[in-house]
Amino acid sequence: MAGSKAFIVALEEHYYDADLVALFPGREGKRISEVERRLFDLGELRLREMDEAGIDMQVLSHGAPGTQKMDADNAVRMAKLCNDRLHRVIEDNPTRFSGFALLPTPAPAAAADELERAVTKLGFKGAMVHGLTNGKFLDEKEFWPIFARAEALDVPIYLHPSFPHPAVAEAYYKTYAPIFPEIMGPALGFTVETATQAIRLVLSGVFETHPRLKIILGHLGEGIPFLLWRINQAFSRPGNQGNAFADTFRRNFYLTTSGNFSDTALACSIAEMGVDRILFSVDWPFVSNTLGTSWLHNSTLSSADKEKIFGGNAKALLKL
Repeated sequence: MAGSKAFIVALEEHYYDADLVALFPGREGKRISEVERRLFDLGELRLREMDEAGIDMQVLSHGAPGTQKMDADNAVRMAKLCNDRLHRVIEDNPTRFSGFALLPTPAPAAAADELERAVTKLGFKGAMVHGLTNGKFLDEKEFWPIFARAEALDVPIYLHPSFPHPAVAEAYYKTYAPIFPEIMGPALGFTVETATQAIRLVLSGVFETHPRLKIILGHLGEGIPFLLWRINQAFSRPGNQGNAFADTFRRNFYLTTSGNFSDTALACSIAEMGVDRILFSVDWPFVSNTLGTSWLHNSTLSSADKEKIFGGNAKALLKL
């Protein structure tokens, strides 16, 4: 296993359910890409590429946009269907796979109930939410029942990107999107949207109401660790309500390495958050497994810190 005895858990590793993907906008007549072929694979190909990189376990999560852009009824129906199917996949290979639930956030009360069912009945380790819910940020009070249930169950919610709000895409990205399409995705758009989502959650007061709520951000924190001092200082200026932003962020958030294998970004994240808040992820199949594991193996971190990031922190947070 890649020359290390560390137990390696990868937390942001995606798959596709064919019935849900068929409902995504713009899928009509679209050919399956090579990345999508991997997303649909929950067997031989996925396991082989895990083994090649020395990854012991993937925590599986459905790819964006999940059910966040659906009507309430279809979101509830598809979330239950997909979670049940994922449960069967995990049952067939419980030493290699675990799962994050798909939540029907367009129906917040049902989403809280589905989180509880997925955790208590299906054994899932938390949930993943993809971007805005039909244009709404998760800090809006209607979504707080989801956070209350996550706190009660002591499981994390993973905030994952989706494509920006259409108005933002039009104003910020349309000039360059035709020739640099990733500007709306991992190059910038994903980061801006997800960092905004996270910052708004802190400002909303949800963590004062639910102080034990745990939130995971991918991509080494969507740029927030680099900006943390400045954000915190700015909110302390006259005219602001004095939110203790940095303290809240450090207490309630965890970061994964998904798709951001940068030594400098990792050093910054550890300096701001502490090594116990950093979890290994690849963002497979959008990034290769071997790129992620080789990077962390070859880093200058101590063996103890590598073991924490590779799997020890995930074991503790997810109770693996």
